[in-house]
Amino acid sequence: MNKTIRLTAAQALVKWLSVQMNEDGVRFIDGVWAIFGHGNVAGLGEALHGIGDALPTWRGQNEQTMAHTAIAFAKASKRRRAMAVTSSIGPGATNMVTAAALAHANRLPVLLIPGDIFANRAPDPVLQQIEDFDDGTVSANDCFRPVSRYFDRISRPEQLLSALPRALQTMTDPAKCGPVTLAFCQDVQAEAHDYPESFFEPRIWRIRRPEPDRAELEAVVAALKAAERPVIVAGGGVLYSCAEQTLLDFAKKHNIPVAETQAGKGAIDWKEEVNLGSPGVTGGDAANAALAQADLILGVGTRFQDFTTGSWTVFANPARKLVSINVTGYDAAKHGALPLLADAKVALERMEAMLGDKRWPDRDREARAAWFETTDAVMAAPNRQGPPTDAQVIGAVQRQATPDTLVMCAAGTMPGALHTLWRSSQGGYHMEYGFSCMGYEIAGAMGIKLARPEADVICFVGDGSYMMANSELATAVMRKVPFTIILTDNRGYGCINRLQMATGGAEFNNLYASANVEAQPEINFVAHAAAMGAHAVKASDIADLEARIDEARGRDVPSVIVIDTDPYPGTGAGGHWWDVAVPEVSKRAEVKEARANYVKQTALQRAD
Repeated sequence: MNKTIRLTAAQALVKWLSVQMNEDGVRFIDGVWAIFGHGNVAGLGEALHGIGDALPTWRGQNEQTMAHTAIAFAKASKRRRAMAVTSSIGPGATNMVTAAALAHANRLPVLLIPGDIFANRAPDPVLQQIEDFDDGTVSANDCFRPVSRYFDRISRPEQLLSALPRALQTMTDPAKCGPVTLAFCQDVQAEAHDYPESFFEPRIWRIRRPEPDRAELEAVVAALKAAERPVIVAGGGVLYSCAEQTLLDFAKKHNIPVAETQAGKGAIDWKEEVNLGSPGVTGGDAANAALAQADLILGVGTRFQDFTTGSWTVFANPARKLVSINVTGYDAAKHGALPLLADAKVALERMEAMLGDKRWPDRDREARAAWFETTDAVMAAPNRQGPPTDAQVIGAVQRQATPDTLVMCAAGTMPGALHTLWRSSQGGYHMEYGFSCMGYEIAGAMGIKLARPEADVICFVGDGSYMMANSELATAVMRKVPFTIILTDNRGYGCINRLQMATGGAEFNNLYASANVEAQPEINFVAHAAAMGAHAVKASDIADLEARIDEARGRDVPSVIVIDTDPYPGTGAGGHWWDVAVPEVSKRAEVKEARANYVKQTALQRAD
């Protein structure tokens, strides 16, 4: 007869999570971020306190940003580790919906455990309960359904016996990987059940490497052999497969150039000759020129987001074919691609064995050199009066970078500028651009540093994103998690202001200067960051910024360096058209002109 152990459902959940290991013998769920409320403090709160360091609990400042930290940790861990986040019901839970969507778009694992209403319904409606007049089973947590890879509502203690393995199975499945939501009814958290002792035996979760189908593999290799000008587009799947060296060896042996997406940037060191830089809307001239001429584009672990493809206008060769290596069938077959459903590393190894010594002719190497000359110019220290451009700020950070430097960002001007300009060492780039979520930056930087303590983490954040979500800076101070924040203050949403102007619109409601306000704000970001315990300074110019970056290294708390920037100049190099719909009817001549260009560009889009 199986032995049992009597535990509350909450105690069972944390005990089980504490013994789930990855292939390295390390706990897969590193710990739990928690903000307690009436929906989780009595059940999960008591259970987390009881388990102690076997499954540590950390306190954050906001449910959304706690989850951002957890997601960044998983991304920086190449999905080999993850974190859990718990909230109360109501606003605590719905605060995490944005983070769930972010994880879903980026295919990143996070375990969300929001408290839920009473399963027995005795005290209904409880505080913060959402009532559906037509469906008694609905709660606020149903908002998580479309942004969760796996969703379950725990309304009986014994349901954990099936729900928890399903949760970890989803989070460790390379094809299904994403956010899991376990909505945990608050009364059930406190109810006891006799669980089998065997349920709590340690378990190792292995991330599988799917082998390619033989017929698909042969078709892809045949298509590649027939191509005269192939180009590889490397996505985040390269990193998650730990295929960086395999990709580099493959590209160098066969002399196939590589372009790196936002998720894939840093897979190959920028100094490698095969690395042409970034493609698409935020692409460089060398990569985009090669992709325009390519007769075969080999996507490796990419979902071909519109920025990568220039809204499907970058791959301009009429004879081009699209090949996609991906663990997910949905992504592998996009836009009529010839699919190769497999792990990136395994697929490249199998293709290598079949290609033998096949090597494509040398390309024009001058395009790559010319690109670096162009970017050197736009990133150089300014020789004019006034605030520097974002490109000049990036140049200052680049000149102070070390082999351990890892830059990160999420939304606004800097993601595009960094993708275009930043010269990344292998593993030195982290961008949340699947959801491009303002407010990810500071929380995400903390998550990266927790996953990779040896890295010199530099977080780029604009004043707009900082104003949206800055409170986890205090958490980083409390936990002594050091990283450097470059806070560029252009007094508003400079990126969208430029987009507004580029589509013919008048400047309106983006920069403070064009917003409906009674007085222009004078926000003291240095004082604000210092009030939370960070080391905060304002750089007077680019030279001062470089000095401050060097000084920041070695501190045990975050350093915030504020610098004023010019909101109007763009990157100054590279780029490509992006499909942002322009109104067909307007009184503005600028809009009419932008619409005419829009119609011209959309005619170049390819659906196949």
